[in-house]
Amino acid sequence: MRILLTLAARPEVDAARIAAIGFCFPMSLELARSGAEIRAAVGFHTTLATKAPAVDPGAIKARMLVCIGADDPFIPASQRAEFEAEMRYVGADWQMNVYGRTVHSFTNQEAAKRNMPEAIRYSPESDARAWASALDVLAQVLR
Repeated sequence: MRILLTLAARPEVDAARIAAIGFCFPMSLELARSGAEIRAAVGFHTTLATKAPAVDPGAIKARMLVCIGADDPFIPASQRAEFEAEMRYVGADWQMNVYGRTVHSFTNQEAAKRNMPEAIRYSPESDARAWASALDVLAQVLR
């Protein structure tokens, strides 16, 4: 939260128009779950599990977008269901895009070089769709 306050205090930053984007690690989602005053939180192939779920209705102020692969072994369907239940319970404005034939790190063109070809792989189609979705959300909330 301290980093967010530092960022918001900078003269070139419009503190009313801050969004967070994360890849793999759930930091952008965790920031939103904390109740931070941000407009959007976007996560690409990020885990949805948390040790600090939002628990109070209205706790999440940011619009949430997660883009994940349907075949990502690091984000099982049970984790997606738990995330959905959490978002519904707190009344968050959220969206989850699940891409078929897509595994982890689908936005990373170097992913196949990680010696895990079945679990980590670039998908140009899913990458393009996810980025377009993110730009759409950001355009809506940062006008």
